[in-house]
Amino acid sequence: MQVVLGSASPARRRVLRDAGVDPIVRVSDVDEDRVAAALGPDAPPETVVTTLARAKADAVAGRLVLDDPTVAADAVVIGCDSMLFHDKALTGKPHTPSAAIAQWHRVRGHSARLLTGHSVLRVSEGVVTASAEASTSTTVRFADVDDATVAAYVATGEPLEVAGAFTLDGFGGWLIDGIDGDHSAVIGIGLSVIRTLLAEVGVSVTDLWS
Repeated sequence: MQVVLGSASPARRRVLRDAGVDPIVRVSDVDEDRVAAALGPDAPPETVVTTLARAKADAVAGRLVLDDPTVAADAVVIGCDSMLFHDKALTGKPHTPSAAIAQWHRVRGHSARLLTGHSVLRVSEGVVTASAEASTSTTVRFADVDDATVAAYVATGEPLEVAGAFTLDGFGGWLIDGIDGDHSAVIGIGLSVIRTLLAEVGVSVTDLWS
């Protein structure tokens, strides 16, 4: 059985590899903004991240037969999506330095919830035979750093393409006072919830350890 990670995130791949699973990486190319917009402004934040995770997993699973027919014979596809929920608003990747700086000015000295949606698909002979989804919520306590520190962090480029404009396992780790919840989920993929979802689709995580 092959494990396929539907994400370009090196952090997610690193979490899995450090935990004994070396996934095949296939980027979904899902238009996250379009999927989120289709849900409407009143969709619960947990629904948004879980729907995005499923959309990514579906996109990757749908291409397996053409791209990797051998893999499609027996595989598990994992999709994930993370967003920060603060002051009744969800934020994803800032993309630009100005947006990242504005995000940090809003959250510094405050707590926010990092929500991560997870989707696991069991694929057999190119067909999805089982699926399971869930989200996690971890409280992140942001340090009350000054403008110069925010500017220096954004200048590293690290926060531009990560949810909530921060990381826990890079430069951003210096600027986080603490978390309440799943450390791996904040990095991008919660090992505990993935273990549970694998069991729901009939796969034991220990069978995937390399």
